[in-house]
Amino acid sequence: MRKKSIIAVGVLSALSLLSSAAVLAQNYPSKTVRFIVPYTPGGAADILARAVGAKLTEAWGQSVVVENRAGAGTNLGSEIAAKSPNDGYVLFMPTIANAINPTLYPKLNYDPLKDFSYVTNIARVPGIVVVHPSVPAKNAKELIALAKAHPNQLRHGSTGSGSPHHLAAELFKTMAGVKMIHIPYKGASPALVDVVAGHIEIYFGAMVSVIPHVKSGRLRALGVTSMKRAAAAPDIPTLDEQGLKGFETGSWFGLALPAGAPREIVNKLHAEVVRIIKLPEVAERIASEGADFVGNTPEEYTAFVKDEIAKWGRVVKMSGAKVD
Repeated sequence: MRKKSIIAVGVLSALSLLSSAAVLAQNYPSKTVRFIVPYTPGGAADILARAVGAKLTEAWGQSVVVENRAGAGTNLGSEIAAKSPNDGYVLFMPTIANAINPTLYPKLNYDPLKDFSYVTNIARVPGIVVVHPSVPAKNAKELIALAKAHPNQLRHGSTGSGSPHHLAAELFKTMAGVKMIHIPYKGASPALVDVVAGHIEIYFGAMVSVIPHVKSGRLRALGVTSMKRAAAAPDIPTLDEQGLKGFETGSWFGLALPAGAPREIVNKLHAEVVRIIKLPEVAERIASEGADFVGNTPEEYTAFVKDEIAKWGRVVKMSGAKVD
């Protein structure tokens, strides 16, 4: 009898916990939710977070407030989020930087895998390879031929050593078997100014900031870095199409919670965000930035982040990139 009593108590305890979790998710959120974005206002991450946050506010009747906590290559905002309470009232937008930084920085004060519960990858934004119009290359194959004929003479700019744009170029050089000179800048604006002016020949950049210069004729696009053509520029072929099989880079923007967040809240957030990114007004706004929506499961997103950390770890080591 005693054994049966112990089992019965255990079952009741388990049912009680499940009931409490269900009630918690049902009542969530009951107060303001913070959404930490590790970038300054105005960029793709900020635009996406505010679009999703506004719709969450509408759906829940509780404010979702975006907090821009930029600094230390996104590590400042990432650490703040990682060390926040795991009750579901702090959201975080992880990006490709969270896959690059574990190898790029000798020490981090958070673990990108252990310290977060990943909800979904909201969107991916492809990169784009452009050249100054004076460069005698109309596509990626011609650029590769030119670089092989003139090793270490062509200059490619990036938004800084170890940045996604720098590492995309390093991956390109490795896969194409070419040597070019890397010129790091303190952001996209100065890099774009110099490639438009012809001070450097090549730039690996983000679709959103580069496309206006392509459309005006100030720059020539040679390829996009996603596996499929970008909706914002369907006439520009991928690098994969042009012979660099499997070449895929680009920024991604997701949703995560501090590790240990209740699974019921993770599930509720996942369902709500996937619904939101399918809304026409949200899709149209973000698609104009060159984004492709994802909306995968928590398990799929977690596996994706693990793969990205391994992938970019190899590229960082291969490139010898150092923190500026």
